[in-house]
Amino acid sequence: MHSAKHYECTVKVEVTFLPEQSELEHNRYAFAYHITITNTGNIAVQLISRHWVITNAHGEQQEVKGLGVVGAQPLLQPNTQYEYSSGTVLTTPMGEMRGTYQMVAEDGVQFEVEIPTFLLNMPRVLH
Repeated sequence: MHSAKHYECTVKVEVTFLPEQSELEHNRYAFAYHITITNTGNIAVQLISRHWVITNAHGEQQEVKGLGVVGAQPLLQPNTQYEYSSGTVLTTPMGEMRGTYQMVAEDGVQFEVEIPTFLLNMPRVLH
């Protein structure tokens, strides 16, 4: 008797404001985000593509779609993690991002992993 296949990944995000890449007088606010994807299921899965929705403080949305992440389509065995860093530039000092990763399991089943909404926020005080 085989146990049922279980397709699940969790996504954790850490955001950093990048003052050295920002030009506040030109409404350019740069942020880095570090993502950790954990395969919490019991079958190997591959990240095929991503779909981001980035919203600035004016409610203007930008959609980003593409294959893989940072040029890779990582394969995650059960109970393993994949980490990467990327970034985005807003025209406002705050905004938010959310999205999905499109995954395919080694048995061919496709599913989506939700990336919970996270805030991009320039710190009020820069030391």
